[in-house]
Amino acid sequence: MRFSQRIVITIFAAATAVVVSASAAIAAGYTGRWPVTISHSHHSDGSYCLALTDNGSNGWRHSGSASLGGSLSFGTFQVINRTLVATIQAQGYGENAGLVFIGSANRGNIGNGVFEDVYGGEDFDSGALTFGTKGGC
Repeated sequence: MRFSQRIVITIFAAATAVVVSASAAIAAGYTGRWPVTISHSHHSDGSYCLALTDNGSNGWRHSGSASLGGSLSFGTFQVINRTLVATIQAQGYGENAGLVFIGSANRGNIGNGVFEDVYGGEDFDSGALTFGTKGGC
């Protein structure tokens, strides 16, 4: 094989490795619909669907918009130090209120964590949080 052919093959192999690595990085994102189950809370036990759009819009590599079901559509999320925090604006009846979902996060996967319902700046309800498989709702 001639020297110039070896160079072309080497360059092609290197370019393919870069493309495969980039594809793996994109696949490790958090965009999708995640089933979440809240348990051991006083008022919020049940299964819900948390939708995340991972586009880096909130200053962190993995961050973006979040919504819960069809009615709670104003929220954000970010992954910082392998922890996902999603905050959804909720009805506060005269007070600020939000639903907070916290779970371990690594390479596009979310592990179990904690749910918190904050009302007027204080804990109103909390519980154990289980994340299902992305695309499961």
